[in-house]
Amino acid sequence: MNNAKVAVLGASGGIGQPLSLLLKNSPLVSRLTLYDIAHTPGVAADLSHIETKAVVKGYLGPEQLPDCLKGCDVVVIPAGVPRKPGMTRDDLFNTNATIVATLAAACAQHCPEAMICIIANPVNSTIPITAEVFKKHGVYNPSKIFGVTTLDIVRANTFVAELKGLDPARVNVPVIGGHAGKTIIPLISQCTPKVDFPQDQLTALTGRIQEAGTEVVKAKAGAGSATLSMAYAGARFVFSLVDAMNGKEGVVECSFVKSQETECTYFSTPLLLGKKGIEKNLGIGQISSFEEKMISDAIPELKASIKKGEDFVKTLK
Repeated sequence: MNNAKVAVLGASGGIGQPLSLLLKNSPLVSRLTLYDIAHTPGVAADLSHIETKAVVKGYLGPEQLPDCLKGCDVVVIPAGVPRKPGMTRDDLFNTNATIVATLAAACAQHCPEAMICIIANPVNSTIPITAEVFKKHGVYNPSKIFGVTTLDIVRANTFVAELKGLDPARVNVPVIGGHAGKTIIPLISQCTPKVDFPQDQLTALTGRIQEAGTEVVKAKAGAGSATLSMAYAGARFVFSLVDAMNGKEGVVECSFVKSQETECTYFSTPLLLGKKGIEKNLGIGQISSFEEKMISDAIPELKASIKKGEDFVKTLK
């Protein structure tokens, strides 16, 4: 059943283009519809020459968005503005909140059953926005709306592997909480294979994982934020989701979703994925006191970001 119909909203952007390339390259995808407010016909024409089975079509501007979404199984939303040096993910809020709310409304109307994967920052607020918009349209299903935090896991795996001389493809660090600064909580104590670090190294490693996005923003010196690694992480999450939808068992990914695992209404933890989205929330599990403290430090900021997203939707006409 390798015939997923996937839409990318924001397909011409810095994340959208490499993400679309990775999706086009996958045997899991049979139809790839690309949407943006500029350049999508060109991106689609370019990708359509690649010798894989996914049929690619570009859609331009709001009037073509409904056609892009009809019949989709998975919608990935990297649309929005990237971070510039000195900006926090929260600084993106006003612009990206409006973009995500508009695109979420279109999804609720034209593909209400699809899995919705939100990449647009700040994820800690754009997921509550998406949920509230779906509620307004009476089609909300918490098992199908995902904040893509996979890049935090990919980075944690890479950095741990570098420090320990391991193959990064064999390292798995669950990262829970949210997707900004101190809300990013890597559970190094749950890493497989098991690794140990002295406390000073652990603190430095955790800080690097939390600020890795800023590391890229600074290195790009005003030319954008993490686009290539984010595209890889977004594709990894989509492939896991499609595998699970196809009936593959034991597929686990962390994602920022509606949750009862903490006092926050949304929280990222490892999830068992299935045919209908989230099959089971695997929760936080056994953690160290260092990790416990990180959770309690993150909760006030997470709650504020969630409320900000929910309040934004209340102000929409």
